[in-house]
Amino acid sequence: MKSDIVMQDFVEIVEVGPRDGLQNETRKISIKNKIKLIDQLSQCGFKRIETTSFVSPKWVPQMACSEDVLKGINRNKDISYLALTPNMKGLEMAISSGADEVAIFGSASEAFSKANINCTIEESIKRFRPLVKFAQKHSLPVRGYVSCITECPFEGFIKPEKVLEVTSQLFELGCYEVSLGETLGKSSSQQISTLLEKILKDIPVTKVAGHFHDTKKFALENIKVALDFGVRTFDSSVGGLGGCPYAPGASGNVATESLLDMLIDLNYVTGLEREQVNKTALFAKTLVKN
Repeated sequence: MKSDIVMQDFVEIVEVGPRDGLQNETRKISIKNKIKLIDQLSQCGFKRIETTSFVSPKWVPQMACSEDVLKGINRNKDISYLALTPNMKGLEMAISSGADEVAIFGSASEAFSKANINCTIEESIKRFRPLVKFAQKHSLPVRGYVSCITECPFEGFIKPEKVLEVTSQLFELGCYEVSLGETLGKSSSQQISTLLEKILKDIPVTKVAGHFHDTKKFALENIKVALDFGVRTFDSSVGGLGGCPYAPGASGNVATESLLDMLIDLNYVTGLEREQVNKTALFAKTLVKN
């Protein structure tokens, strides 16, 4: 019984700074510093770190040399180093570079899907199917992402039913977990509550993660709402770096150090070293400081 209580109080923070935090930065960051950032994060206590994205440098220049980054880090055997893979070429590169798991990213918005990955939602699911099969063939877990879970910069309000539909399709493909992305960072706690009340009737809460941007400083309050619904996994970016290049005005992810402080205050267990996280956050901010 005691172990059950401990597990219930545990919240996992998935660090996405090296990928989602840096992808939209215009200042060129060296391979050496990207590796240094991941190596510092590896000393914080994270179980999963999203390291990079195997996308075309033409579209996301900051993610160039992803193979060198992933091959150059000092690996901790207790950490799963994750890479985003939008297509088969990217997946093959992630495998050859030693990724421990991969992620595919879809959207609950048709317009955002077209802007972000240049295809409709239906086309994206068809595109993902062979990727997931190939990853499973190589014993790689696949994580899914759904963006624009409440609002889209192009379409406006997104119905919870659409989020449920896309999320369910990702699970059907074989994703072990789906991270729900509040891309614009301005949703109210009521919007998040309405969404979770709808989709968690059909999806186990243990398979859902939250990914909140903090444009309007609502992220922590929305995470509290998700915690109340039983969500126990959240993405965050050290130093609050990041944002989405296809969502105008979405300035950044919720900061890992701020999320950690809140969880500690709420008496949740995270397994993270607070001092090391704060130290790494300071370093991360120097990488993008003009």
